[in-house]
Amino acid sequence: MSEMPLISGRDIVVIGLQAWDVDIGSNCKNIAQEFARHNRVLYVNYPLDIITLIRERKLKRTQDVIAMIRGQMDNLAEAGNNIYTFSPATVLLSINKMKSPSLFDSLNRYNNRKYAAEVARAVERLGMKDVILFNDNDIFRPLYFKEYLKPAVSVYYSRDNLIGVNYWKLHGERLEPQLIAKSDLCAANSTYLAEYCRKYNPNSFYVGQGCELDIFDEDKIASKPEDMNNIPGPVVGYVGALNGLRLDIKCIEYFAAKLKNWSVVLVGPEDESFMKSPLHNMNNVYFLGRKDASQLPGYIKYFDVCINPQAINPVTIGNYPRKIDEYLAMGKPVVATKTEAMSVFSGHTYLAASNEEYVQFITKAKEENSPDLAAARKAFAREHTWEKSTSDIYAAIKTAVKS
Repeated sequence: MSEMPLISGRDIVVIGLQAWDVDIGSNCKNIAQEFARHNRVLYVNYPLDIITLIRERKLKRTQDVIAMIRGQMDNLAEAGNNIYTFSPATVLLSINKMKSPSLFDSLNRYNNRKYAAEVARAVERLGMKDVILFNDNDIFRPLYFKEYLKPAVSVYYSRDNLIGVNYWKLHGERLEPQLIAKSDLCAANSTYLAEYCRKYNPNSFYVGQGCELDIFDEDKIASKPEDMNNIPGPVVGYVGALNGLRLDIKCIEYFAAKLKNWSVVLVGPEDESFMKSPLHNMNNVYFLGRKDASQLPGYIKYFDVCINPQAINPVTIGNYPRKIDEYLAMGKPVVATKTEAMSVFSGHTYLAASNEEYVQFITKAKEENSPDLAAARKAFAREHTWEKSTSDIYAAIKTAVKS
């Protein structure tokens, strides 16, 4: 690999929407671990609010935070070489449903001040200086951190179009542009989100996406999953959460009806919209349920074509779906919904703009598949490393600070 831009020997504070012990794929955690290869990192778990404290009071994390507030447990811990985790020993006000902008802003500033004071104590304990603040897509809780923490550099990382989600929409449409504008720079994992950020801050950069692809290696698959043994081929398949907000159920119904000689295999937990869908009445559609992440490559290996029938809406429009890289790392032909954010995959993925194109491309993908195409897909997917994405973040910081 050629020499890449690098920031080293710095102190970096990472805040965001996901706790360190999250049990799903986490961009924030992956990036923090990559930062820690050359810098000292403080990874801050998001603070609890009153409603969450009550609703999740029996969970271990909640009990731990209560113990930290009572002084019975240290809230700063070493999590690896050069990386520390910190859980704020405070509980914030639950304010998101307050409709008054002025009241929300006043209470949110109060929350920010409490949260920032906790983070400042951790920074002081570690003796951190001139910190780089990396905010993983949290709009409200760190809105005023640039003022309260006074970091040397503040980075807002956009990886999801949160204001398309009802929870964030009420105040997010107003406040996210403010946060983007006041940050020293913005980094985004899709071209769509980079363009969105650039509307409010010229120092906005597309930094790509990393993936953990070690297990997505067809040579490591020992046997075919038992629940696929009696499913006739050819197989077009999907792995991941079956969520009606993010996936186009009507599209799946359409190509399943048109491709009666194909088996449509859906691997993952269903939400209510999928459970109630007509897909369950179709003879060639198979729901195989939730699987452990380590099992997913075993299913992908036995798909003839992989799909990502993404719904087009404000929530999904800017998505960079990790699963595309996972499919490609297995050498599989892929048909996915055409969006601006998916343009990065256009050389290795069939991008469908309609239900009819899904039918056409699924058939075409199988017919055109070859060992050479499979090898090219694998090579392309393995370019998308966290090292490369983090290097692009470093380059963006250097560019923005110089400007």
